[in-house]
Amino acid sequence: FKELLNENTIREVANFSSQLAMWRETIKERIARINESLTGIDYNTGRYILLEAQPTTDADIRDFQGEMRACTEGTMTGSGDAQYSEAKFMQVQHIIERFRGREGQSELDRRWSAKVTDVRNWFVFGASERWREDGSEYEHYSDSGGKSGGQKEKLAYTILAASLAYQFGLEWGAVRSRSFRFVVIDEAFGRGSDDSAQYGLRLFAQLNLQLLIVTPLQKIHIIEPFVSSVGFVQNEAGKASLLRNLTIEEYQAEKARVNG
Repeated sequence: FKELLNENTIREVANFSSQLAMWRETIKERIARINESLTGIDYNTGRYILLEAQPTTDADIRDFQGEMRACTEGTMTGSGDAQYSEAKFMQVQHIIERFRGREGQSELDRRWSAKVTDVRNWFVFGASERWREDGSEYEHYSDSGGKSGGQKEKLAYTILAASLAYQFGLEWGAVRSRSFRFVVIDEAFGRGSDDSAQYGLRLFAQLNLQLLIVTPLQKIHIIEPFVSSVGFVQNEAGKASLLRNLTIEEYQAEKARVNG
């Protein structure tokens, strides 16, 4: 019985625990890489943003982490009866039962399982705005709380640009004409403030991204400096849609003619 416990149940839980720990370290590494990109962005004059990931204080997650440690400590080395005891098996069984869903509590256990095994929930994320001069903190942001809509958008664009830089392996201002760096921005882009949208587009321009932007007609003036062509889509009376393509120069000339 103890040999089976050693080779199967506890070992599988230990492997699962190791996988969760690996994902946790992956998140830390990715944030560190994104922060490398963030230091190249002037969030405000003389200041930049850093992402921070602190361990959560959530009771469910802290309890789960403690239970996993208790179940798996010493698994790889073994320590005789003290390690592979009936009490150890009961610890493992308790976790497995919750993963499977206990009778009468299946929905509660399902939500618990999804929560504690999503390693992103193991962290509380924030952002620190710091002075370039000495690295001291100017302001701390937690879930964009207490910020205006424009400030939240600006923070979101900054982090998005840094994430894209990490994803594509880009450097600020580096021209890579043979690389494909295509990004699609949907109509939600047009719902924010003009200032934050222009700030985001300037960041994307620094990365030399190739943009396809879907935006209402009234927002065209924002994207004009950042695109080389526009496509007008029109649908009258629910019939087939029509698409007209213009270079940005053709569009600007036609706009000037219409406006007199």
